Amino acid sequence: MLSAADGNISLRVEPNLILFTPSGIAKAFMKPSDMAAVTLSNEIVFGNPSSERLMHLEVFRQCPEAKTVVHAHPTTAIAWSIAKPHLKKLPSDCLSEVILATGDIPFVDYARPGTQAMGDVLKPYLPHHRAMILKRHGALTWGLDLEEAYRGMERIENSAQILAQAQALGGLNPLPPEEVSYLYELRKKIGDILL
Repeated sequence: MLSAADGNISLRVEPNLILFTPSGIAKAFMKPSDMAAVTLSNEIVFGNPSSERLMHLEVFRQCPEAKTVVHAHPTTAIAWSIAKPHLKKLPSDCLSEVILATGDIPFVDYARPGTQAMGDVLKPYLPHHRAMILKRHGALTWGLDLEEAYRGMERIENSAQILAQAQALGGLNPLPPEEVSYLYELRKKIGDILL
């Protein structure tokens, strides 16, 4: 879900210390020594962290239980945000897995990359949403561990692909309202974790 040196991953190693993937290096080719460390107040301890670290830091500030944040550029999810700018969320009422695994996948307003605005636009969705599509940019997930955040990113793109194909094949047809209500109630019992 990345091309070139796009995207970034962060990991909280201490309450006030976050490891970041480096800026300008493709994740497949980075070495452990390329990692950077930043405090929660955005002081660079070492390395060359991603310019989008302010977005990650806002998640860590708003969600003390967050251990990792993943930011990628899943193609179909971004395409939804460009083609359907009026949507507030991915059409979860058509696909039970979206509701059960995420609750909803909201579309977060566009913010200029590398600015504090990228963190600010996340605030209304935190801490309850752990999977979000960043309009005209990418997607962001967070979790209690790297596996949860990874699952969330995979869920975003897979759901976006299914819904895009359904749209292309003739349109989106929501589940009956009573089934949607049932699924949301079931999700409440599951909690906020990404499945």
